[in-house]
Amino acid sequence: MKIIIINGPNLNLLGTREKDIYGSQGFEEFFDSLKKEFSDVELEYYQSNVEGELINKLHKVGFTYDGIIMNAGGYTHTSVAIGDAIAAISTPVIEVHISNVYAREDYRHVSLMAKHCKGVIAGMGMGGYRLATMGLINNP
Repeated sequence: MKIIIINGPNLNLLGTREKDIYGSQGFEEFFDSLKKEFSDVELEYYQSNVEGELINKLHKVGFTYDGIIMNAGGYTHTSVAIGDAIAAISTPVIEVHISNVYAREDYRHVSLMAKHCKGVIAGMGMGGYRLATMGLINNP
């Protein structure tokens, strides 16, 4: 099974930005532990702060991978184009948010991606990526 995690803008700063919301662990360190936990799964990671690069990555992997875990960050609430890209591909996508977006600002309550995704996980910290991985393994 081949799964990719795609993180959007500002998620390259995990571990240093807004630790009260996002925690103090960097994503690369977390990703290493995730790969060890799911050693029978081919896990990849991609991050970009650029909307078009995220769309290009979705197009590139969206017909050949078994699953995509997507945290589009702020683009979740603003990018019709990312939602359209998810709708256009055949690989199932699970939307993940580290924080509980529903306990935050009102504009974060709307996802332009969710209706095109297999599921949405929010508010479970980095563990949301673990849950999404298990979801893709157990419900391909």
